[in-house]
Amino acid sequence: METPHVNHARSPRSPGDGEVLTVIRPDGTADPATDPALPTERVRSLYEAMVRTRIVDEQLVRLQRQGRIGFHIGSLGEEACILGSAAAFREQDWLFPCYREFGALLWRGMPLQRYVDNMFGNANDPAKGRQMPDHYTGRAFHFGSVSSPIGTQMTQAVGFAWAAKLRGDDVVAGAYFGEGATSSSDFHTAMNFAGVFKTPAVMLCRNNRWAISVPAERQTASTSFAVKGIAYGVPAMRCDGNDALATFAAVRQAVERAAAGDGSTLVEMLTYRISGHSTSDDPRAYRAEDEVERWRQTDPLLRLRRHLEVLGGWSDADQERLQKRTEAELRACIETAEKTPPPRLETMFEDVFAHPPWNLVEQCEQVIDGPRPKAHH
Repeated sequence: METPHVNHARSPRSPGDGEVLTVIRPDGTADPATDPALPTERVRSLYEAMVRTRIVDEQLVRLQRQGRIGFHIGSLGEEACILGSAAAFREQDWLFPCYREFGALLWRGMPLQRYVDNMFGNANDPAKGRQMPDHYTGRAFHFGSVSSPIGTQMTQAVGFAWAAKLRGDDVVAGAYFGEGATSSSDFHTAMNFAGVFKTPAVMLCRNNRWAISVPAERQTASTSFAVKGIAYGVPAMRCDGNDALATFAAVRQAVERAAAGDGSTLVEMLTYRISGHSTSDDPRAYRAEDEVERWRQTDPLLRLRRHLEVLGGWSDADQERLQKRTEAELRACIETAEKTPPPRLETMFEDVFAHPPWNLVEQCEQVIDGPRPKAHH
């Protein structure tokens, strides 16, 4: 059987491992056969969002090292697959994050101040201080909540997509997850359900080569992670996750399939986690530095900037202005977040019942009127 063209998702009957969709060439030009032909301003916006994500990421690591926040889990080196995929969804679509997708939430409209508030868990934190840092959510931005258990967002996204299909709503759900999550039971449940019921969902596998300290080759014996879709009757494709335009093209195709009623697609985005798994992790304990350095040469920011320069849409002056503007905005957000008080105690009792029962009201009153410890905690 003939290998399908790289621009099209493989069907469950297609043989082999498939090709990897790439758009941006080493010299910065775009392959006309795969180029999604985005307007230059759109590409520029995508690049600015990726740079903004990188700057925020690096500053949050410094804040954690200074003891000003407790934890951060970043996306250094994975900005193209996160922002490129987020940009491919429509405004009415919903995203269900893993935990590295804060850049996608900012892209969808979450104010940077609210995200920084989440990192401090203060009174303006959208999660009301109930979760650890980087466990964000935003209903107004059609963005589900981060949850620490591995893989739960996959079944949530597929269930959400099925509900949209039953209601006749023109909504597609996207679920982000790392390649390690394909070993979870939730992956099987979500993929099987997506295949059987042809849910309008896009399964976004960020293959960054490492599931904390477990390398991808120890995660599966399959030739790829995309190939796993075949057994479930879910078409799959692979794209260069360090190429923002390739990621956009692959995911946009999957979104269009879902919206047309053709069911789910599994997209494997090939990228690399440059930093540790989180600020609690030291990757030097399990991987070689020369491996990391080789991947630094494929930095997705440099790659998209080179393409923008070919288009005549970017300059050194633009870069400097963006850097200064973002750093100033972030400094102001941090200053405000640190001055904001913690959440009110009574918020612990909110968002569970539309009409709180008497015993919960009584407990809330006891908490508010009860003794307080003298120390900070």
